[in-house]
Amino acid sequence: MISFRKAGEEDIDALLQIEHAVFSSPWSREAFLNEFKINQYAHYLLAVLDGEVVGYGGVWLVLDEGHVTNIAIHPDFQGNHYGEALLVALLDLAKQSGVTAMTLEVRVTNTRAQNLYRKYNFQNGAIRKRYYPDNGEDALVMWVNLL
Repeated sequence: MISFRKAGEEDIDALLQIEHAVFSSPWSREAFLNEFKINQYAHYLLAVLDGEVVGYGGVWLVLDEGHVTNIAIHPDFQGNHYGEALLVALLDLAKQSGVTAMTLEVRVTNTRAQNLYRKYNFQNGAIRKRYYPDNGEDALVMWVNLL
């Protein structure tokens, strides 16, 4: 059964392994160090299955607003609804922290993720042109009201 726990600096190697397996423009070790050491708004959860880190998600919680930074499940474990469970855990964390609205960016071609977000009432917002540095793809901004 999948479980979730707070991630810390000691988990960066596991985060990087997933990051490189999932994303074409992975975050660097320095980016994660900054999230854990400098960004007071950053919160990360690990998805753990049988003692193994199989995914992670991050949010920035600023006053009553939240921003999903990343949701990633290692390709070997995708298709088991772990990403959905992780999204729910992040939304719960945000609600417990007093967040009333969440936002995120998703590739315009990632309809699978968009459909998941819509299942949890995320709505289409703006388009961020050429948002992704690897191929210049646009990002769809999505929002949800948590009240």
